[in-house]
Amino acid sequence: MRRVLFLLIFGLAGFGVLVALGSWQVQRLAWKEGVLADIDARISGAPSALPAHPDPVEDRYRPVALSGEVLPGEVHVLVSVKRVGPGYRIIAPFVTDGRRILVDRGFIRLEDRDTPRALGVMEVTGNLHWPQEIDNYTPEPDTKENIWFARDVPTLADELGTEPILLIARSATDPNITPLPVDSAGIPNDHLQYAVTWFGLAAVWAGMTGFFLWRTRARPESETA
Repeated sequence: MRRVLFLLIFGLAGFGVLVALGSWQVQRLAWKEGVLADIDARISGAPSALPAHPDPVEDRYRPVALSGEVLPGEVHVLVSVKRVGPGYRIIAPFVTDGRRILVDRGFIRLEDRDTPRALGVMEVTGNLHWPQEIDNYTPEPDTKENIWFARDVPTLADELGTEPILLIARSATDPNITPLPVDSAGIPNDHLQYAVTWFGLAAVWAGMTGFFLWRTRARPESETA
């Protein structure tokens, strides 16, 4: 009887912990969906002027409309686009109201790297962003070949002599460049998977507890018989 009681308490405790973890992930899922909804609303909002001193946290995803001039001297950031394949993001210096910033003009295929692109006066609408794409496995840029592996805004700003401000275009700046606008699709939201995992483990735990209780009770009966 003591063994059965121990298994029952242990089983209920483990089941309760796993269910609590699953419930916590459900709460986190609701929170994350709210955050993503706020980000989507911010991204698609009415564009404003470029702030005097943009903040990487407060002004992330801020929609901005600019008039200015795209200058020569672009850099190529190696990327891969789903259902298209590898290519480059074109990052170029852009002068607006006496300020020089970075503009992510969009995507070109590998074979279009040397194709001339439109420069000069134009209007650009997009979103401010400071992507966090650097980790311990990111290669150093090959500046000789002008191949970069991440949009590290401060480093790109030093390379092109601009402020550390990146505008990701949502409007076309060249017929041969496909804009890659900012969206929330790349922001991880794995809480549903985690919740399913914890609830699944709780179900398995309950099943195993029931099996061991049955086996423990069945053994004395067989010994008595």
